[in-house]
Amino acid sequence: MVNFIDNINPTLAAFISTLFTYGVTVLGAALVFFFKKINKNFMDAMLGFAAGVMVSASFFSLLAPAIEMAKNLNMTTWLVAFLGFFSGGVLLFIGDKIYEYFMSKKGNVKNKNNSLKRCLMLVSSISLHNIPEGMAVGVAFGSLAYHLNGATPLAAILLAIGIGIQNFPEGTAVSVPLRREGFSRRRAFFWGQFSGIVEPISGVIGALLVLKVQVILPFLLAFAAGAMIYVVVQELIPESQTNEKKDLMALFTLIGFSVMMILDVALG
Repeated sequence: MVNFIDNINPTLAAFISTLFTYGVTVLGAALVFFFKKINKNFMDAMLGFAAGVMVSASFFSLLAPAIEMAKNLNMTTWLVAFLGFFSGGVLLFIGDKIYEYFMSKKGNVKNKNNSLKRCLMLVSSISLHNIPEGMAVGVAFGSLAYHLNGATPLAAILLAIGIGIQNFPEGTAVSVPLRREGFSRRRAFFWGQFSGIVEPISGVIGALLVLKVQVILPFLLAFAAGAMIYVVVQELIPESQTNEKKDLMALFTLIGFSVMMILDVALG
């Protein structure tokens, strides 16, 4: 595997690797096909689980690497982290208000509006999270062409494997909650896998623009983290807490956080 990667074009290697990470997202989203009935307790538990996954990913996959990268690039770490994180949340806040404005003009049913809004926010936040991750893989493989410090085929492969495995619960974190909202299995699966399709695209861009992307990557990582936290606080946790067993739903949030944390730390 290492020899194969070392002997092909770095951009092609980045594309193949991010196809793998996208494929794992597809597998995670496919779990929605294994559930025949919509059980409220189970779906609320999965919503809490998704919230835990996203909170964990926002720190271990996004904010911590953003701070580390900014430090290595001699940036003002706290400023980059703050601007990126806050901008991500504010963007979704503005998008939320614009959406509510146009939906109120159309006069649609409120529950239907909330369901569609939750779908859009879930997909957009996970997609925003996957863009910098795809770029990170692309930068890792693109760096091989420039022989940058620490750039080795093995390191790039391990990064792709780590991000790929992390994508499994993320695919599930989109498709299963959408199934809870009443989406068909096929539609829930479609949006779950769709959230990861940005990775091959951003991976190729990262490989082609490796030196330039390195400069903005810390901001992009923090930006995605802010977007994810906004969705968790504004939508996922409040919705999971509508269940009568609130304490149990909170426990599933901890489980989701723990699973993602273990994957990130062990494979990071």
